[in-house]
Amino acid sequence: MENGRKYALSWIDGLWLLFLLALALLPPVREVHKQLILLAIGLFQLLERQVLLRFPQRGAVYAVLVKIALATVLLGHTGELSINSSYYPIFYLPVITAAMYFGPAATLFWTAVASLAYCSYLYPALQEYELTRAGVVELATRILFFFVAALIVNRFVLENRRQVRRYQQLSESLAEANRQLQAAQEEARRSERLAALGQLSAGLAHEIRNPLGVIKGSAEMLTQRLQQAQPLASELAGYILSETNRLNALVARFLDFARPSRLDLRPVDAPALLDRALETVRAQMPDAPVTVERKYAAGLPPLYADEQLCEQIFVNLFTNAYQAMDGAGGRLQVTAERDALEGLPGVAVEVQDSGPGIPAEMRQQIFNPFVSSKKDGVGLGLSIVAKIVDDHHGSIRLKSEPGESACFRVFLPSGDPQGQEESDGGNSDRRG
Repeated sequence: MENGRKYALSWIDGLWLLFLLALALLPPVREVHKQLILLAIGLFQLLERQVLLRFPQRGAVYAVLVKIALATVLLGHTGELSINSSYYPIFYLPVITAAMYFGPAATLFWTAVASLAYCSYLYPALQEYELTRAGVVELATRILFFFVAALIVNRFVLENRRQVRRYQQLSESLAEANRQLQAAQEEARRSERLAALGQLSAGLAHEIRNPLGVIKGSAEMLTQRLQQAQPLASELAGYILSETNRLNALVARFLDFARPSRLDLRPVDAPALLDRALETVRAQMPDAPVTVERKYAAGLPPLYADEQLCEQIFVNLFTNAYQAMDGAGGRLQVTAERDALEGLPGVAVEVQDSGPGIPAEMRQQIFNPFVSSKKDGVGLGLSIVAKIVDDHHGSIRLKSEPGESACFRVFLPSGDPQGQEESDGGNSDRRG
């Protein structure tokens, strides 16, 4: 049985058994040993696939050896002088089997072994008969045909294997090209949505900010004047003020997302940048039970980046990691190492937490705006991070698999990215 299913005879197997039956009906018909050996050959041929599955490394060797042994025994029961038996072509069976399973060198070796097995009947023949010149020529002709048949079959098999490999490589290339095309189409659609959203956000944010400023100022005045005289009204005014501040912060994030970036590019020390971001997040959440592990490779090249914006990248990522582990505690591992993206050298930073990870249904949309796993999240943090990384001609991707804790890998260049517009590696990697 194979894969839990019964072995089914094919029409080729039926023909194989039919031809063996025809050999069994040829003289010597009453030779029981001959019939048993032919039966063994037929059964082994049918079970050969099972042998190969059971012994994947040695199965081919066993198949050739068994067929050489059966062919040798068959010759001993099919002629008065075995080496002159009309059944000598049975040795083509192990020879062709070797040619199908092995390379040229191994095929020649197994053909030589089969030839020696056939020639083993020469010794008893020489005890009674003299080897004539014609006999030598006949014997050499038969053996040479063994080798010729082996090489012809082996050449065909090798060419077939090369074609199969070429087709597999072509299939893999087409599959990869299809994946890249789908990613590019999705990225183009996402860029169009983001462009429209950016324009809408910028206009809307500016329109909202002015009345928010008026509401905030009024709420502050009310709070001050009513603080002693009317505590309840003062408390309500405080609610207005706090919610106004929250709305103002949200509008500011919209503007950050929509506003075109003006990068102040200069050399930036990557470890120092990461340490400052870690300190900022630690100061914001001093009581969070999080252990930070830093793994910075020695001799990292300086980033060619906008220091303030790049610090915002890692502050957002570290904040998300802290919040993912909030309450239960955990470990935040920050790794920095040399890397390159399409020939552009730089630094790759991995941010891995020990939290619950990113839900599978959100992985493809994690960098889109308004996608968040937090109950009170707006879903702009990673979108802003991805935008800043894109502006630096870097890449960001979610490296971890579903069910694992989240691990983001950010690549930022260490050289001047001018002239790298067409490569834009961040577009292909961002979706992780």
